[in-house]
Amino acid sequence: MDTEHSTGIAPPDKWTLTKRLLESIAPPSTGRRFVYDAKVPGLRVQVTAAGTKSFQLYRWYQGKPVKVTLGRFPVMTVEQARQAARKLLGEMAEGKNPQTEKRRRQAEAVTLAQTVDDYLSIRDLKPSTVADVRKMMAWGLADWQDKRLTAIRQDMVERRYQALCEKSPACANRTMRYLRAVLNFAMARYSAPDGSPILPANPVQRLTLTRAWKRVDRRRTLIKPHELPAWWQALEQINPLHADFFRLVLLTGLRKSEALELTWADIDLRGRLLTVTDTKARRPHALPLTDYLAGMLERRRCLAVADHVFADHRGRVVSNFRYSQAKVEAVSSVKFCIHDLRRTFITIAESLDIPAYALKRLLNHATGSDVTAGYIVIDTERLRGPMQQVTDYVLKAVGEKESAAVMPLRQKEA
Repeated sequence: MDTEHSTGIAPPDKWTLTKRLLESIAPPSTGRRFVYDAKVPGLRVQVTAAGTKSFQLYRWYQGKPVKVTLGRFPVMTVEQARQAARKLLGEMAEGKNPQTEKRRRQAEAVTLAQTVDDYLSIRDLKPSTVADVRKMMAWGLADWQDKRLTAIRQDMVERRYQALCEKSPACANRTMRYLRAVLNFAMARYSAPDGSPILPANPVQRLTLTRAWKRVDRRRTLIKPHELPAWWQALEQINPLHADFFRLVLLTGLRKSEALELTWADIDLRGRLLTVTDTKARRPHALPLTDYLAGMLERRRCLAVADHVFADHRGRVVSNFRYSQAKVEAVSSVKFCIHDLRRTFITIAESLDIPAYALKRLLNHATGSDVTAGYIVIDTERLRGPMQQVTDYVLKAVGEKESAAVMPLRQKEA
């Protein structure tokens, strides 16, 4: 037994390692002690002052000392350590550096589940997106989570995608798009010891190259003008909180999540202004309140017991509209989903010939590469007119305001 020499040369006295011998070795008072095996060159046991005993291979390779930890005793037996050491010595004989090979194996051992966790922790994603990624991974790729990334091949992706399409083409597309994003991240994040990516190409790319993606048409459903009166009247027969939520979404075009996340701090009743701070576009969205909406929110404010606008009498933000929606559909014979209300708002606004830039501002849509739009600053106050136009149209259609003839809507994609 001896301490490690600074030169890396093993001491001349060696021992035939056995379980009994290793169990009998007392830890040093300080530092580390090394016991070398007489059977396999370079195999040794490191004993620390804390009593930890680890098998190592310690050899010189191309003029430099190489140390590779094999495992801990007694979890790893002496014979297992000898087999692992012989394997590494064989690699060295073939010109391979054991440390480099170990790092390569570790990189290639990264699983899909580990990569998804890294992707979600590093990327700045909205909580709803994080939840959706995990949901789709569990839906379509639950049995792939323990697979090594390097084991995911193009043919596997293609077969799984086709199988998922039999259940739901839309969900299959979402699942594979998330997988593509995760694997693109892996190509940049994980690399072999020589710096090359562990994935030379993204296997999901085959779906694009073979044009295998299924076309999924966007929903185009909305509430038509002649359906609005019955639908509006049916709101009187459901939970008033749910009814006000439906009315607000219809008259503002907000997304469901944006409306649900509204707090009273976001509502300026004196200035007649509503502000959504956490939007899909990652930019605040301010809308003027019409008289109707302001009155509705003032009444709702008097009943409020929590910070959120749409919280029930116990302070819980509402989430389940299923029964109220079913009741409205049964009474009015109008089938709808909550996002249909946003589509209805957009279609009404477009049919009223509201200017395109104002319409984009109402919906908080990006103007993309439109250079002209970059020079146009639309103040929130300038949206009061367009907001009032949409509200007037709806109120006239449902009979709550005197009206001329309600013109048919020119349907526009949301």
